[in-house]
Amino acid sequence: MKSKTKQKITSKRINQIAALLCKIQIDPQEFIFDSEEANLMLINEALTHTSKQYEYNHEKLEFLGDAVLRLAASEFIDQNFPNMKVGDRSALRSQLVSDQWLTKIGENINIEEILEIGPKASQDSSALATLQAEATEALIGAIYECCHDLNPIHRWLKPFWEKTSKEVLNDPHKQNSKSALQEWSQSKDLKLPIYKLREQSTKHGDPERFFCKVYIEKKLLGEGSGASRKEAEKQAATLALENIKNENNLSK
Repeated sequence: MKSKTKQKITSKRINQIAALLCKIQIDPQEFIFDSEEANLMLINEALTHTSKQYEYNHEKLEFLGDAVLRLAASEFIDQNFPNMKVGDRSALRSQLVSDQWLTKIGENINIEEILEIGPKASQDSSALATLQAEATEALIGAIYECCHDLNPIHRWLKPFWEKTSKEVLNDPHKQNSKSALQEWSQSKDLKLPIYKLREQSTKHGDPERFFCKVYIEKKLLGEGSGASRKEAEKQAATLALENIKNENNLSK
């Protein structure tokens, strides 16, 4: 087994981290230079993938970031949609903390440019989205661990949450296609949709790892692919809804 190497933070790396913090509206002077060195180490840890085989990596901070993100998103929903039903809150929050959403946030700040990744992982282009999502979540965890305050998280993520919330509430079926397809089938007194999945590869992060077909009463309505079972089912349901809509338009 390959021994792990202790991280070393160069001046170049410090400048990279400072530039990243500026992108998410955090003053690097106050956050990492006027504070204990521990803050700098935590941010660096969040941006270090396991494939580097360093002593520290992003995994623990990603685990923390998952909980922090869900709490902050819950607070955002409570502050902006105080009269929303609990079930609708849960559905909206699932969109505000999804891996796809995290990937977009990571892309927005070009997080892949600062990630410390091992040679093998860096050559796997199909895993980029997963790496971005994981690192973004770890960064959220690191920020909270540094200051034990959700305000920096809200300041960074609120504009993105506002945009996503508007999209979800304007077209809830697009964001929750599986529920929409089930509602349609029930409204027509049909049986519930049946999803048939096939794993096409075992490659982690492969955007077409899983392939799914969705049927209602043995009729194939849609197909989809995704890096996860959930994503493949969602894509199949989305296409099914589009096909149903097109069939209805043709029959008018």
